[in-house]
Amino acid sequence: METPTFITRTEALIKSDYVEWLKDIKARFSQARTKAIVQVNVEMLKFYWSIGRDMTALDIENRWGEKIVKQFALDMRNAFPNETGFSDTNIKYMRRWYSFYYQQITIGHQVGDQLEMPESFGRIPWKHHVLIFTKSKSLEEALFYINMTIEHNWSRRILEDNISAKLFETRGAAITNFKSQLPLPQGVLAQEILKDPYNFDFLTIQEGYNEKELEKALVSNITRFLLELGKGFAFVGQQMELQVEDGQSFFPDLIFYHIPQKRYVVIELKVVEFKPEFVGKINFYVSAVDNLLKGDDDNSTIGLLICKSAKKTVVEWSLRGIEQPLGVATYQLEQVVARTVLELESQHKQ
Repeated sequence: METPTFITRTEALIKSDYVEWLKDIKARFSQARTKAIVQVNVEMLKFYWSIGRDMTALDIENRWGEKIVKQFALDMRNAFPNETGFSDTNIKYMRRWYSFYYQQITIGHQVGDQLEMPESFGRIPWKHHVLIFTKSKSLEEALFYINMTIEHNWSRRILEDNISAKLFETRGAAITNFKSQLPLPQGVLAQEILKDPYNFDFLTIQEGYNEKELEKALVSNITRFLLELGKGFAFVGQQMELQVEDGQSFFPDLIFYHIPQKRYVVIELKVVEFKPEFVGKINFYVSAVDNLLKGDDDNSTIGLLICKSAKKTVVEWSLRGIEQPLGVATYQLEQVVARTVLELESQHKQ
């Protein structure tokens, strides 16, 4: 029998190849555990899909009565008391999940009596699926959120925020001249990182605010602003001084860098309706960034005017003949109405 002893790490052991071997084993274990979790998720989703498919194909209420779902849920809980997911609400979701895609995909097509679960569905959790198919109005919208969740590894909270912000409807909706001023596929990719409108409801700002106050509020909430702009944006600077001949200076509102597309993005803010003269200023700033900040490996800088409102025809005509790639979008903002001293005193007396 071995003598009991404490295991301690010696200097020789720490400096040996054991450290590298241990590191490799830890990494392999993490990968194996992740694969196991993913595989469990895939198999459970396939099972949920099969329940939904059976319920749809069998038309169970007409076959066994309107209370059959509650009975089925109870029977499953009794059979598997340690398992979650067999509430009658969740079972109804299983049928709705299958039915949503079955009805959408089979419109005008013959696909047989059954529909197999797409492989990509297994890459996101069940709660994400519930959120997507209950909030989406079309197959295209649902698949958009599934693909975005997979691509960007969205948490359920981020997914919910993007659905609430109607990302499917707003993404790529800004009016731009990218098709004429950027080569393919750059023009398409650049269009995808802009949207319209931008939601600034995370700001607390009083009625009658000006551009400086809006800009300051956005920078003070830069994390939320970056989330609203979308994945891949990095904040470069606010009111960066651009000095030209004779000491004259100009100050672009905000400059960002889009890391995946390797391009600078200049943003100008306007708290009024779009006017054609706004284009000249941001065109100047984009030219300056292209000449002074853009590196040899960077793609063309783009400019984005975010205005209170904009008329499509006016914007499109204003962008004709402009050489720099520019876009125009609007924003939404719930304002806090400023109250006068008299109003406050009146409330106090009441």
